[in-house]
Amino acid sequence: MVKKLSLNIVLLICLVFSSGKADAQYDKQQFFYRGQHLLFEGRYQQAIDNFNKLIQLDPTLHEAYFFRGIGKYNLGDFMGARTDFDRAIAIHPIFTMAYHYRAITYSRLGEYEKALEDLQEAIDLRPGYNGLYFSRGVTYLLSQQFELAEQDFNRFIRHEPRVSEAYLNRGACYLYLKDTVKALHDYDTAVLLNKFDPEGYIRRSRVYAMQEQYPAALKDLDQALSLDPENSFAYFNRALIRYNQNDLNGALADLEKVLQEDPGNALTLYNRALIRTQIGDYNNALEDYDRVISINPNNVLAYYNRAALFIQMERYRDAMQDYDKAIELYPDFANAYMNRSFVKNRLGLFAAAELDYRVAQDKVNDYKSRLGDTTTYSAFADTTQRFDRLLALDADFAKKDFNNELLQYRDVDIRLKPLYKLLSGPAENTIALEQRYYYEDLEKFLLRQSIPVSLFSNEPETNPERIEFQKEQIEKMMQGEGDSPDLYFVRGILDFQSKLFNASLASYNRAIEKDPENVFYYINRAALQSEMIDFISSMENNVQILTLDQAGTTRTRVQEQGRHQYDYSGAINDLEKAAVLAPDFAHIYYNLGNLYCLSGDFPRSITNYTKALELYPYLAEAYYNRGLIQIYLKEKEKGCMDISTAGELGIQDAYSVIKKFCVTDE
Repeated sequence: MVKKLSLNIVLLICLVFSSGKADAQYDKQQFFYRGQHLLFEGRYQQAIDNFNKLIQLDPTLHEAYFFRGIGKYNLGDFMGARTDFDRAIAIHPIFTMAYHYRAITYSRLGEYEKALEDLQEAIDLRPGYNGLYFSRGVTYLLSQQFELAEQDFNRFIRHEPRVSEAYLNRGACYLYLKDTVKALHDYDTAVLLNKFDPEGYIRRSRVYAMQEQYPAALKDLDQALSLDPENSFAYFNRALIRYNQNDLNGALADLEKVLQEDPGNALTLYNRALIRTQIGDYNNALEDYDRVISINPNNVLAYYNRAALFIQMERYRDAMQDYDKAIELYPDFANAYMNRSFVKNRLGLFAAAELDYRVAQDKVNDYKSRLGDTTTYSAFADTTQRFDRLLALDADFAKKDFNNELLQYRDVDIRLKPLYKLLSGPAENTIALEQRYYYEDLEKFLLRQSIPVSLFSNEPETNPERIEFQKEQIEKMMQGEGDSPDLYFVRGILDFQSKLFNASLASYNRAIEKDPENVFYYINRAALQSEMIDFISSMENNVQILTLDQAGTTRTRVQEQGRHQYDYSGAINDLEKAAVLAPDFAHIYYNLGNLYCLSGDFPRSITNYTKALELYPYLAEAYYNRGLIQIYLKEKEKGCMDISTAGELGIQDAYSVIKKFCVTDE
């Protein structure tokens, strides 16, 4: 597939060259001919060497830089490709194809605004060239401007109605716009145009599954696998369909196929554990849960469902330990309290069982009272929900490289360093005195608090007894001093550190109502909202991933989103408000960098990390996170330099990242 798509590029650019070099010297013509032939064959490194020699002969040849950029692009050197397209445009400012392919490169780097600027420049130069509208449609789709993307794909399809990829991409637009009828029609058309491409069948099967047309979905997945027997994405989706059709053995067989390709895929192991439990294969199900928890020790649903398995095996004390862990991870989980009450009854702990039952009822009642709120954070208190259903996979499940690891948080070594927030505990004094960050308003704010509070990124070690004692003290102060916003704020901190998210949010809201100009209230509320969203989304495996196809041509497909799209705008709005109140406080911009990254806006994320570092050059986490994003965007040199600086400033994780992504094996 890569060779075919690359061939399309070379044929296109050969036409461009042949119209403009009729009077070139013979030796230059030979270099051009040889270089194009090497690109045509996919021998990109040799092509680059050839164009290097041509540039040495004549450094003013804009086509030579352009062709060399094509070679670099196909080798994944997007920064080098962009530099060569820059040079081609500098020499020949109306070179349409250079604008076009530089735009594609910007899209691969996530710099969508620059990509759109280049595409508009190319369209102004050649408004009749339809490929530009396809590329702009992809860029609009990646930047989540779905209506504009649809318009460009409409225009492209009007002039080139037989390109299946255009219908696949427009179908993705319709899915984002919640129009499954039009999406299905486009996928039908894509399949008719290219019956030998499994992607059309896989896309269409997902729409059928959404509509609960399971036989049709299964037929499409069977066809996709007949075309591509190694497609793990198709196997995983077929497992879900077979499960919904009560074909448990067939579902297990498909999950086995996925695990042959990716033995450590926690989502597949989790689903297999659920099915094995249903068919009574308890020992193997337990082994699967153990592996899931070893991969992700904070997976609350794994503990919850393993506890249910222990009950089936009459291992009640093991079940109680797992319910204890589930409740520790999510204290509002009413079902866990309810089930733990049952286990305690079986163990003869009747008073404790009654207490758990009452707590569960209180949380259910609290949840019902909040149903009118805009928040969904009490979902785990909804006892009508089932938490033992199979989970669907994210859009880029089949890929296992760093691009998706960064966004899906599957590898502990390369997670973003977390947001800064004010928490209870003494300040860490590991930073050299000359490198410490001093912000006068922060120091004054900390000094006036009723308990020791400091600025943290990683959460400090907490003593539950101390936290409870501090809560009691704050409650007494609130009774004596009335509605002090700082007391509400501190109570929000303590509830946050107890993972009582809803109570914490209510306290922060109250503090802001009473003092809407306090920058630190907004910083903490933003951090809380982000953590609440991350927790819920991780439980539902609904992380939105949008990537260009690895082949990297203009006709690139875009993955659809998962079942839900989580919105960080509330947290971002709080931080933007904080930036207005305290425009010179570095950690606000660091936090904004994180949230824009989670929202998929990588250029704005990098801009905010850079702003944070301008205000505080020793903010190691900002170097680390900016470096990760730059590596993700293929800006490897810049990213590795940032990661190195983070290591120098004390982040030990930096060196495992350098070893993994910055050292090239010879």
